[in-house]
Amino acid sequence: MMYNQILVRFGDLTLKGKNQNFFLKSLFKLMKLKMEGLNVEVENQHDRIFIHLNDEDVNEVIKRLFLVSGISSYSLVVKCSTDLEDIKETALKLMEEKVNKLTTFKVNVKRSNKDYPMKSPDITRAVSGYVLSHHKLLKVDVHNPEVELDVEIRRDAAYLYNTYERLLGGYPVGVAGKGLLMLSGGIDSPVAGFMAMKQGVEIECVHFESTPLTSIESAQKVVDLVKKLAKYAPNNKINLHLIPFKEIHVALLENIPESYNITIMRRMMYRIATKLAIKKNCLAIINGESVGQVASQTLGSMNTINSVTNYPILRPLCTYDKQDIIKISRDIDCYDLSIKPFEDCCTVYVPKAPATAPKLDKAIAYEKAFDYEAMVDRAVENVNSIIIDKDSDLNLPDLGLEVTEVFQEMRKGN
Repeated sequence: MMYNQILVRFGDLTLKGKNQNFFLKSLFKLMKLKMEGLNVEVENQHDRIFIHLNDEDVNEVIKRLFLVSGISSYSLVVKCSTDLEDIKETALKLMEEKVNKLTTFKVNVKRSNKDYPMKSPDITRAVSGYVLSHHKLLKVDVHNPEVELDVEIRRDAAYLYNTYERLLGGYPVGVAGKGLLMLSGGIDSPVAGFMAMKQGVEIECVHFESTPLTSIESAQKVVDLVKKLAKYAPNNKINLHLIPFKEIHVALLENIPESYNITIMRRMMYRIATKLAIKKNCLAIINGESVGQVASQTLGSMNTINSVTNYPILRPLCTYDKQDIIKISRDIDCYDLSIKPFEDCCTVYVPKAPATAPKLDKAIAYEKAFDYEAMVDRAVENVNSIIIDKDSDLNLPDLGLEVTEVFQEMRKGN
């Protein structure tokens, strides 16, 4: 069957009140951006969007729909004339293509053209009767059908579809403001970034690089993960901020008891992320923490770590099971990158017995062993920021240089 349109539905956007038009305009703009380069026409109607395929590859269009947050589902549509015989023939072709075993079905008719000479129940009986008489594998079940055939009759044409596929849902990226994602090279934080984007949050990313204490490959892995997330951004680009963390990392290893090393390290990261978020006009900090998953993510640890900032902290994965996170990671094509064995500064020196319920007073006392405030300010001042495009071929050279030096050389070349 040659589908000639795709019907796209809004989902949660329909719950919005007086500002619904703002969300819909943002969605329409985002969808048009994602369809750039394709010979399709995106038609915005009051309660849905129609994509006119114009002989474009339907699989490519569907692939791009999965990059658009704010739409809940789609259906492949065949447009035909409003002539009843044409509607019946089209319905039969759709069901012949869809059904190859004994299946129950139901016909739903929506008649927005009230001048049409037949009423909806009459059209339903005519279409279902015709399909039943020509397709021997179908049985009618109006209460719990396995397949539903929808017929919409408008003034210009009739629209028929029997597919219903889920999309991302949520809200268009950007309508909720901007957040700063604390991005490691692991599985969780890229998924958290994706989940935030799906709910309308535009993201910038911050990564704490600590070469040569950590490998340059760990920083490269982060660059590659940002490329994966950039596919969902409105302009396919995301700002990545690389924080030079080695000075603080060394100070922690030299001055902090091993059991509190990760706790104090995370407190330093939150201090830096807060300053950077303010500097970059981000309204919240996002991370991939999931309650109880590791020692630093118990409620006790989160409380002690979080006390260094009053900035909003978004934890999209806080109640997610690890297998659920892995599934999403695979779906967004980040998993194979995330499991590459290059460790960041949170994993390369993991204590043998980290504190799972670190005390705030102890953390504050241990931090007095070195002048961390000046180090935090230097880290923010010397941040290296670069725009990562989804098609970027950026590769950090495998040299003995600091990552900061590499990016400084790259900037000179630009």
